[in-house]
Order: sequence, then C-alpha cells, then structure tokens
Amino acid sequence: MKPLICLAAVLGLATPLHAAFAQGMPENRDPNATQWGLGLGVGVENRAYEGADRKVRALPILFFENRYVRFAGLGLDLKLPEVGPVSFALSTRYQGDGYESGDAPILAGMADRKGGVLLGGSMRWHAPEFDLQAELLRDVSGHSEGLQAKLMLTREFRAGRFMFTPGVGATWLDKKQVDYYYGVTAEEALANRPQYDGKGTVNLDLNLRTSYLLAPHQILTLDLGGTHLGSGITDSPLVGRDNIARARFGYLYRF
Repeated sequence: MKPLICLAAVLGLATPLHAAFAQGMPENRDPNATQWGLGLGVGVENRAYEGADRKVRALPILFFENRYVRFAGLGLDLKLPEVGPVSFALSTRYQGDGYESGDAPILAGMADRKGGVLLGGSMRWHAPEFDLQAELLRDVSGHSEGLQAKLMLTREFRAGRFMFTPGVGATWLDKKQVDYYYGVTAEEALANRPQYDGKGTVNLDLNLRTSYLLAPHQILTLDLGGTHLGSGITDSPLVGRDNIARARFGYLYRF
C-alpha cells in the first residue's frame, strides 16, 4: 500500500469535517463564535482501478470557523446570509482523485491524471429530524473541467458521550469528470484496454460516523462508508470493482 501524506484532508467523503467537529460541542453553542481545532486522522480506502492497492492516508487536520468563513481540511466556505434553517456558502474544495501510471498494471502507459480545484456553491438545511447538504462544484484547475453535484441526508443520534450519524447520498459526475479520470484515449488504447469515452453517472453513498467525546475538548471519530459506482465509471476498462469501501479514524482537539 502506498501512503499519501497530505497537509490536510477531510474526514469522511460525503460528510464534511466540520460536522464531526461540531458533534463534540454543546448544542447551545454560539454559531458566530470563533472555533478552531487541530487533529490527526488515518484513512484506508479501496481504489476503483483494476489491480490498484488500497489507498492509505495520514491526515493532519486543521479546522477554523467564524461567522464569515469555515476552513476544514482542504475545503473553504465563504458564508452567505442564512434563510431560516437553510445556510448557504461559496465553496472551494480540493479533489484528491487521479493516478500515476505506475499505480496499477492496467494504468501502465496512461498519462497521469491530476487532482483538481473545485469551485461553486453549497447549502445546508438543518431541521430537527435531519440535515440535508448539497453542493454544486466545477473543476477550475484546467484538468477535468468537469461538473459535479452532491446531495447528502444525515441524522444525528446522541447517547451519553457517543454520537452516531448515519447518512445516505448521491453524487452526480458529468461526462468531462468521468472521462478525465476513467476514460481511455485513442493514443492510450491497447488490446486489453480499449478506447473508452466516459459518460455522466451517479454514485451512491452510505456512511456511518461515530464520535466519542473523550474529554470536554477532545473527540474521537470513526467513519465507515461505501460508494456504489455508477455505470459510467464501471464500464471503463480501467475499473475492476463496483463498490468502494473506506474507513477513517481521527482525533480532534477543540481550542
């Protein structure tokens, strides 16, 4: 397995780091107060590419939030005015997808694919029974230039020092996004790797985040989840699995 050491990363694919961070705070906290914290996480995730090793990451974590901005991992939100229980933000994210040709035998001779910088908008509807989160983002880094939309429904349950947050969601990826990461150009095609033009698709996500309040300022989190890849991805000759499993463990300290 090939470790990828990042300056910061998000705990959980579909649930942002600030949600896990906020779980350890009092329910009557001032949402406009400045909050920040540091932590460390470790994540393991399967990769879709045929023959690719699991991806292992050590994840230093930095979190900061006030009434104007929120920074969590590699995501930055510029907060916009709220409308009742619905909050809005201008958002930017770093997308850590991509590969090098040496990552798996099926990728030998392929041009490297790089991660992208995503820019767009996000919203969160906080209701007593659930949270509904949505994002619409475009790659502005000049790599895939693709568009993606995410929708995630979560609900929090508290039991003493434990907090459980199951979630279900879906991510739509447009043709450009899929083609960049899973397509095969005519120049890259081989007998066992025919040309493939990606097409738009929808991935389905399941996630369960468990948090434990170790002390008033210390939180342990365990994220378990899986993604069912859409046919636009699984039809690619580069892909060897339909489902991606992941596990992430983290420690957060609130100042």
